[in-house]
Amino acid sequence: MTCEPAGTVDTHAHVFHRGLPGVDRPRYRPDRDALPAAYLALLDGHGIGGAVLVQPSFLGARNDFLLDCLARHPARFRAVVVLDQDRIHRPEALAPLAVDGVVGARLNLIGRPVPDLTRPHWRPLAARLAAHGGHLEVHAAGGQWPALAPALRTWPSPVVIDHLGLPGTHGDADRTVLDLAGRDHVWIKVSAPYRCAPGQAGRMLRRVLAEAGHHRLLWGSDWPWTRHEHGRTYTDCLAWPAAHLTPAALLAARTTNPARLLNWSRFPGLDARPETA
Repeated sequence: MTCEPAGTVDTHAHVFHRGLPGVDRPRYRPDRDALPAAYLALLDGHGIGGAVLVQPSFLGARNDFLLDCLARHPARFRAVVVLDQDRIHRPEALAPLAVDGVVGARLNLIGRPVPDLTRPHWRPLAARLAAHGGHLEVHAAGGQWPALAPALRTWPSPVVIDHLGLPGTHGDADRTVLDLAGRDHVWIKVSAPYRCAPGQAGRMLRRVLAEAGHHRLLWGSDWPWTRHEHGRTYTDCLAWPAAHLTPAALLAARTTNPARLLNWSRFPGLDARPETA
């Protein structure tokens, strides 16, 4: 296994087991577990200090397992939760954001209607994220991006675009993502090229580098690669961005950029014996 530079952060991974209660009529249910012990073993084997656990779509706003993993491994993990959109204006819906180590809220809009983020009931979330340094993470595709863009351009907290915006399915969408990527509060994850048509992720990454530079790129493995598990390895996920980025850009995407976004630069767990679940 490779040993990554000190301070490397994997900014996109999921943990779960098949017994967890989830949403009604999910797009997908896993056929295998993704336990924190297995993931920590991968991180330790590659010398990666920390990771951001992202709530998967099929669990919806049931963040209990995610938050338990965060509590058990506070030196290694941060978390991005999913909130109940129907109650987003209520204080109890925002309660997970108050948990130590929670760094953002995710909007997973694949297969869902695009919410109007300019409506007043979204203001408590925007204010909470802005006040406490959290970010809004958006997983969207195609024509959803032009619909989201007016609100995201002026969103008061950092915005993180998942998986390069899933490029290639809609020309206006790619242009919109590129426009957003050039804004100082917008970050973009270099992750999951297999979720796009062949070649589209690399093409989009080159355009982002040309138009916005590398200073707000974030690398993520997308482990355990739900719906794309077959034949994939963690080493593959490290190698793909290395084939497209200069050494300086790659180092920034894996170390200094996530440290700036998350205000997280030291990983005590890496200085001791490998941590187990």
